[in-house]
This record gives sequence, C-alpha cells and structure tokens, in this order.
Amino acid sequence: MNPEVDKYLNDSAKWKAEQTALRQIILDTFLNEELKWGVPCYTYNKANIVLIHGFKDYCAILFHKGVLLSDPDKVLITPTESSQSARQIRFTNLSQIEALSQVIAAYVFEAIELEKSGAKVNFKPTEAYETPEELKTIFTSKPELEEAFYKLTPGRQRGYLLHFGSAKQSATKTSRIEACIPRIKLGKGLTDCICGLSKRFPSCDGSHKSLK
Repeated sequence: MNPEVDKYLNDSAKWKAEQTALRQIILDTFLNEELKWGVPCYTYNKANIVLIHGFKDYCAILFHKGVLLSDPDKVLITPTESSQSARQIRFTNLSQIEALSQVIAAYVFEAIELEKSGAKVNFKPTEAYETPEELKTIFTSKPELEEAFYKLTPGRQRGYLLHFGSAKQSATKTSRIEACIPRIKLGKGLTDCICGLSKRFPSCDGSHKSLK
C-alpha cells in the first residue's frame, strides 16, 4: 500500500468509499501501487495495467490496454471517441462495486496476463491524423515549434492533434494551439506535468515552475 495513495484517498471529497473498495480488489491481485497523473495506478514490471479515477458523475477503473480484454461480462466502456486502447468500468455507488468484485478481479488478472504475453495495441498511425490548417500556419511562422512538435513521441503528437482538431471553430483551434506551445517546446504531452500550468499533478516536485 503506497502512502501517497493513502493521502489521495484521505483527501478525496467524493467517491472515497468506492475508490477504497476498488483499491482493495486491485491490491489483492498483487500489482504494484503508485500515484501517477495524480491518481492511483497499478503496474506490473513498471508497465501500467489499471488505474482508479473519479469524475463528477461516476468513479471508474481504467485498463490501459482494455481494448485487448475479452470482456465476457460486457462491462467495458470506451472513455472517449478517440480512445484506441483504454477502456473503463464505471460505478456510481459502492454496491455496484461489491456486486462486481469478482468480475473486476478477473479482468485485472486477464490484463496482467496480456502484459506478460507482450500483447500490443495496434494504434492508428500518427500520419493518419489530420493536421489542422491553423497548426500548419503557426508552424510556418514558428519553425522551432514545428521541430519541437515532430520530436515528440507519436502518442504525444496524436494527443495534440486530437485536442486541436476536436475544436469546431478556427479561433478555438488557434487558441488551443497557442496555449500548448510551452508544453510542446518542453517536449511534454498534453497531460504531462508542467508546474503552474496544471493542477492535476499534486505530487510533482515543482521543478518546472520557471516555465510558468
């Protein structure tokens, strides 16, 4: 049991009982417990297997390679339209978790076996994602930004392209791009920690405050 997760749960204003129950089910599978992205994350040989997180209307466990799970009980949900790999099981009360405790454990064990087998998710290649015209225009005037963008990992590039491209208005796309320029230049992804720009990473050591 990781003391950082203890603190996370003690500070939780909502879903504390539900997340505590999910934690115990997952700990019984003998995964390593960490705090990543500000939430409890469970790993096998340093590979992310499943995490627990809470939202306004539900709490959930998220399987990083959930798309590969067999899902015999038909409980997995695709978090967003752009989610290629991750899948969730969502809950709105403690009794739902208690009723599905054996199913949850079985899915975690299957996820562990998938990781042991070396199974990989076939992601849509970055080249298949459309680059917004607004980003191309900014690249023209900021060649150093273009260089930094294409030095990012393919996953980080995809995250930005989806974020920019999902905006309906051109002005919104441009605004999103400009807001992300400091992250891109630093080599960070959309949800990676940059102190002063994100409140999602309370465990950060504050080493990036100069970038605010």
